Amino acid sequence: MIINFDNAATTFPKPESVRRAAALAMEKFGGNAGRGGHELSMRTSEALYSARETVADFFGAQPENVVFTLNCTYALNMAVQGIMKNGGHMIISGIEHNSAARPAAKLAAEKKISLSIAKIYPERQKTLESFKNLIRDDTKAIVCTIAGNVTGQILPYKEIAQLCRKYNICFIADGAQACGIMNIKMSDGINILCTAGHKGLYGITGTGLLISDGKFKINPIIQGGTGSNSESLVQPDILPEGLESGTVNVTGAMTVKAGIEFVRKTGVENIFAHEEKICRRFIQELKSDKRIKIYRDGISEYAPIVSFNINSIPPEKTASRLAEHGYCLRAGLHCAALAHMHLGTENGTVRFSPSVFSREENAVRLASLIKNL
Repeated sequence: MIINFDNAATTFPKPESVRRAAALAMEKFGGNAGRGGHELSMRTSEALYSARETVADFFGAQPENVVFTLNCTYALNMAVQGIMKNGGHMIISGIEHNSAARPAAKLAAEKKISLSIAKIYPERQKTLESFKNLIRDDTKAIVCTIAGNVTGQILPYKEIAQLCRKYNICFIADGAQACGIMNIKMSDGINILCTAGHKGLYGITGTGLLISDGKFKINPIIQGGTGSNSESLVQPDILPEGLESGTVNVTGAMTVKAGIEFVRKTGVENIFAHEEKICRRFIQELKSDKRIKIYRDGISEYAPIVSFNINSIPPEKTASRLAEHGYCLRAGLHCAALAHMHLGTENGTVRFSPSVFSREENAVRLASLIKNL
């Protein structure tokens, strides 16, 4: 039996409603949305717009400002490169995922922008001051993960948003580990929210979202067919089609719609409480063993993620041995080199991340197995 505790990468299993939505899309919505006036295309367009409305309502946005992407990585690249296309200064947090850190670092290496990295502390106020002290006259954007993907540390994103408003800076938030388990709204002060559809929103893989409040223009980094203004060789700059070149993953969008409806029905607060209860029980079972290092401090707030290491065992070997018993956990650097530099874990960690479908007794059995490695 496979027991998935790697839900921070992709939630599995998916709700039955999401599986039905995928099947229905394949059966009924096989047209190309926005490309044709025939019934199949029109029906598919209506279904896609319905999904856009569901996303917009869930995050407090306008439907036209909801852009479907391949994943959160694409959304973050669109945001970072699109906002910084004409240069300027950007600040990212010291625990950013490579999806934000790499495009920012590449632009900086090419001398197209200047880049600063804000140090992260357990204390929210110290973290906020870290960002504030890096702001310059030419600071154009701040990129900040809402919850880190290695330890789950929740950053003071609302306070950082207020800071951005004060200085007229674009605030780009990475919600990959927060959306679906935290009540994230554009009204929190977010200008551009990037997130995955296949994690806490329970859609299928190959789905992501870029949601804008419309305040800052995002220059497209991918150009092509949009279904509108086809007579022009200039990419339209209106949303969503300006950032949705090519055929949209309608099947994926329908599963994100169904996933959001599942999350809303279950309750974001209930999902968080369930997952964090499992994390706390997992920690409780492990903390008495002095060989095991758990990467949580007593000050920070955390999303339901637990990173740990066993003193004498490399993280990949730990995960491999656990996999032999049917437990799925992620080991290594988790595509987040900055976060591991911050932790001092040059070889990475083992990451435990439950979902709404996880069971506490499986976490207890896993902890017992870890202690016996």
